[in-house]
Amino acid sequence: MALTQTQTLPADWRDFLSLTKPGVISLVIFTGLCGYLAAPTRIHPILAFTAILCIAMGAAGSAALNMWWEADIDAGMKRTAKRPLPAGRMDKTTARDFGVGLATASVLIMGLAINVLAAVILAVSIFYYAVVYTIWLKPRTPQNIVIGGGAGAFPPMIGWVAATGDITLMPVVLFLIIFMWTPPHFWALALFVQTDYAKVGIPMMPVVAGERSTRRQILAYSAILLPLSLVPWFIGGTGLIYAAGAAVLSGLFLAYSVPVGLRMRSGVDDAMKPEKRLFKYSILYLFLLFAALVADRMLAGV
Repeated sequence: MALTQTQTLPADWRDFLSLTKPGVISLVIFTGLCGYLAAPTRIHPILAFTAILCIAMGAAGSAALNMWWEADIDAGMKRTAKRPLPAGRMDKTTARDFGVGLATASVLIMGLAINVLAAVILAVSIFYYAVVYTIWLKPRTPQNIVIGGGAGAFPPMIGWVAATGDITLMPVVLFLIIFMWTPPHFWALALFVQTDYAKVGIPMMPVVAGERSTRRQILAYSAILLPLSLVPWFIGGTGLIYAAGAAVLSGLFLAYSVPVGLRMRSGVDDAMKPEKRLFKYSILYLFLLFAALVADRMLAGV
């Protein structure tokens, strides 16, 4: 007999892994590690590994809670319908408990093994994503990505604070860079999957404000990102290696944003290639930008 959406198969390790959104949290873990490596001080390697592990666990727990809460929404969207919950491979209680367990353990271990400030910021980031963004913002306002972007901007700050025990201007700037990067990154995706969001009633910007407004905002945020990415150099937190890398990478980001921001679809067109190109590049951009930050630190000793 064919399985239906209401039947639940025994979940295996792949389903639990899928709950953590590994493709998404890989960027979270990387920026958290870069925040640690860019800090002016170091802690014992075992403790450093523990700190990054806690960031990974917190992000994974947040993702699992996001999938738990949005299981019904995911079932109505083509790109998410095969996730463990809507596909019937796992029950919601298991997903919820898995997420709560990971999130709680990450904060407790961070506080006990590293420092209380890093644990507090980690707890705030988990709450921000799982509650503020997922439950409150996402279903209510087209500004969900703008305001909710803070959730994904915390990891480099947490990595920095894990190493130093305090907050300075530099980790705040790193937070702001990711915060401003998030809208053009996510709206580029939303442009070519907007029918999915419209079908399930999620008020993403293209659905509510329309494509023209979304495209203009993508271009505006990308333009702001260029000078913002150079602030770490302006404040003396990095050297020329980072500055050159940031200028080139952010310039390309803006260049990829221009054809997205200045065009409108007219019927069957080029399968939204500029939007897909910007989305793919935006992921590479953040990896390379933070890699440049670490390279500057390692090679120039800044």
